[in-house]
Amino acid sequence: MSTVVPPSPAPGVHVSAAPQHHPAQAPAAPARRPRLRALDGLRLIAALMVVAFHWTGVNRYPEIWGGAPQKLMPDLHRFTAYGFLGVELFFMISGFVICMSCWGRTPRQYFTSRVVRLFPAYWVAIILSALVVNYAATARPSRSHLSKSDIFTNFTMLQQPLGVSEVDPVYWTLWVELRFYLVFAVVVALGLTYRRVLSFCGIWMVLAVVAGQSDMALLKMFAMPEYAPYFIAGVAMFLIYRFGVNWLLLGVVGFSWLVAQHMLLGTKGSYEYGVMHKLSWNVMAGFSLLAFGIVLAIALGAFDRIQWKWLTVAGALTYPVYLLHQEIGFALITWGRNNGVGVYPMLALALAAILLLAWIVHRYAERPLSALLKRMLDAPGLSLPKHDPPVRRRAGDPAAAVPAPAGAPEPARAHAEGHGR
Repeated sequence: MSTVVPPSPAPGVHVSAAPQHHPAQAPAAPARRPRLRALDGLRLIAALMVVAFHWTGVNRYPEIWGGAPQKLMPDLHRFTAYGFLGVELFFMISGFVICMSCWGRTPRQYFTSRVVRLFPAYWVAIILSALVVNYAATARPSRSHLSKSDIFTNFTMLQQPLGVSEVDPVYWTLWVELRFYLVFAVVVALGLTYRRVLSFCGIWMVLAVVAGQSDMALLKMFAMPEYAPYFIAGVAMFLIYRFGVNWLLLGVVGFSWLVAQHMLLGTKGSYEYGVMHKLSWNVMAGFSLLAFGIVLAIALGAFDRIQWKWLTVAGALTYPVYLLHQEIGFALITWGRNNGVGVYPMLALALAAILLLAWIVHRYAERPLSALLKRMLDAPGLSLPKHDPPVRRRAGDPAAAVPAPAGAPEPARAHAEGHGR
């Protein structure tokens, strides 16, 4: 997560006070904004909420614990049954962070940053999780083995639209993230400005609301009515962070929550299938409001004093923890149950193991692979040429078989005519 320096304000937008320089004066170095370490910590909290939900909130896999978590740990389950709300928090943070990290970047830089961020840790997690699902003695019996084709397809991150099962069920959210990146790429291609991004938020919200009652599958796929309010709110909160607060941006955030709380009615029913009991909309809406408020407070600078360096490490571990925790965590818990480890000691042991594995993956796989992938994607050969390159001739082909490009300047014609001689 990079430090952001506010640019010149858009017309009519209030910006926090900053040093002003007269044209005759030498420009001073812009003041550096503090790193949003609180946002790093919030990402880890969201990841741990999802971990807690899958390990102790879901009652549909009693074979993992040898019984339903609701009966084995009722006090804990009462809270962790709502841990799935960490996903919605993830989406809101993603809207904030993507807009922040891509401001001022070219479309190619945007593409490179997303590929480098998403794929290295994901590829490693696929390998580790597939090994556990297919070969670990403690893999959950209700999970069918993965075919080689299924595993290879998962490497594309497009397994859901291709109709292939995820190596780990939690990967479904990655398809949601990818669709957000594709939609946001339109604004990146035009160039990120305050007005364009704000217009993007408004247009997307209208399409998301309309898509909810539409029969157009393609519109629903990219408008994402269930999740759009969180991404839009995150983007609007970044605009507050970058340009300063005003009533228009606050209105976008508030309107996003009003739509989000309605969408929670559908979310409630889908997650009741996993927890196998009723969930409270009041709790869900209350947590959603709290999450909106915390991210907004971060955007307004309320947590700028929190600069604990370990939060940066926590933020870096968030993605590997999310990718690795379910199938591998289930196998660890099953092993502990088979060996007589108590419920709460096993939870602590499994969490420590996943955190350690996530750190190993981040330090020794994600970081070096990301650096390698970035060098490959930044290579000049991957840039799109403005004109077609010269036609390549094979040895022995007549020179006349290689026509010069129409309207090409003389040097290009000479090169084409003499190519391969």
